[in-house]
Amino acid sequence: MTGAPGELVLAERRGPVLLVTFNRPTKLNAWTDELEDRYFALLDAAEDDPDVRAVVVTGAGRGFCAGADLQRLQAVGEVSEADRARRRPRDLPLTLRKPLIGAINGVAAGLGMVEALYCDLRFGSPSARFTTAFAQRGLIAEYGISWLLPRLVGHSRAADLLLSSRMVDAEEALRIGLLDHLVPTGSVGDAAVAYATDLAQRCSPASMATIKSQLSSDADGTYADSVTRAEGLMLQAFRGSDVVEGVASHLDKRPPDFPSLPVRSSDVPV
Repeated sequence: MTGAPGELVLAERRGPVLLVTFNRPTKLNAWTDELEDRYFALLDAAEDDPDVRAVVVTGAGRGFCAGADLQRLQAVGEVSEADRARRRPRDLPLTLRKPLIGAINGVAAGLGMVEALYCDLRFGSPSARFTTAFAQRGLIAEYGISWLLPRLVGHSRAADLLLSSRMVDAEEALRIGLLDHLVPTGSVGDAAVAYATDLAQRCSPASMATIKSQLSSDADGTYADSVTRAEGLMLQAFRGSDVVEGVASHLDKRPPDFPSLPVRSSDVPV
């Protein structure tokens, strides 16, 4: 585990997986600019670390993230344009080439729910709960949740959750698609790390990065556009070494030995 006990976000290597933990448990891990800067810095570091092949994010204590720290919101008007300009893009988690798995161990509210939706998929404990919360705070649907949420749960369900700000428990979250896996017993963090480790050990980092790009880029295109793009990406894949290793390891009945991603995304098809 890296970071002092008082560090806002902790990081722990679990083999090829980086486990990231929001660490304001007495505040249900409420979001602050400082927490964001630390979290995004860890994601940046994971992006360029060849030994990290997947990231799991969770919260310390009883919550995943209770949203923006309301005491900090009172001072939102005091933040200068220069301060805003220095910060990383708000949707940085969506740009991570490596799998980002959420381990939702309690409430994910407002901005905390947005962060959960930025993950590629989500594991949840029985205590996992979701609320958009924005309408109850006099706010709007922030940080792209009005784009993300309908794609997970459908338009009318998204309207329900955004307009009402009602709380969604773990079983409903699983049923409507906010959660992908419900972990009835044991540690949801351990379950998410086990899944991420399996991805890291069996799947090509380059393939996963490209598939993540396809899922994002093809979301608003046509089927024909998706097929055309896939054909070009397939030709690029066949020119690489990962296909050779993937087929050979399958025929040899052994674990694959795929290379790590190159630094940054310039060599990855987008």
